[in-house]
Amino acid sequence: MIAINPESTPQIKAISPLVLDEWSEQASVTLIDVREPSEYAGEHIPGAKRVSLSNFDLTKIPREQEETLVLYCQNQNRSQQAAKRLVKEGWTDIYYLEGGINAWKETNYPVEINENAPISLMRQVQIVTGSLVLAGTILSALVSPWFLLLSGLVGAGLVIAGTTNTCAMAILLAKLPYNQRA
Repeated sequence: MIAINPESTPQIKAISPLVLDEWSEQASVTLIDVREPSEYAGEHIPGAKRVSLSNFDLTKIPREQEETLVLYCQNQNRSQQAAKRLVKEGWTDIYYLEGGINAWKETNYPVEINENAPISLMRQVQIVTGSLVLAGTILSALVSPWFLLLSGLVGAGLVIAGTTNTCAMAILLAKLPYNQRA
């Protein structure tokens, strides 16, 4: 039940949550969470080690010959990027969790949750972007119409984030000290 992603190289394969669960029970998996520290701190799959894509350090990934390397993130995009980096460095037979931790949770598999973790990066992005748009709108009505540029720039940033699947604001917020605690 291993599906090969046609966009990936032959060394990179997708696996379902069911397969990961079976492999985990056999204790033959090195599971790597490539999300940011705050995301990992909030919730992660039991037994996973964190090696964030933003600070991706190959030396932090254990290379056990008898274990299968499986990467995961929120929905699979970052784990695919991390897998491609590993292939460039000569790694082979790399797996990523299809659908990421979202698919894992939808299948009702367990996650370790920390109620004291910072709020998720996506919520932080929503709060900041919403605040900037609101501030730009209010300031344009009360001070100068030029403040509409602020709202316009935020909107343009959201369009770019949506089309490139890369959010500059999330990258910046991830570097804040409270988001670096794992």
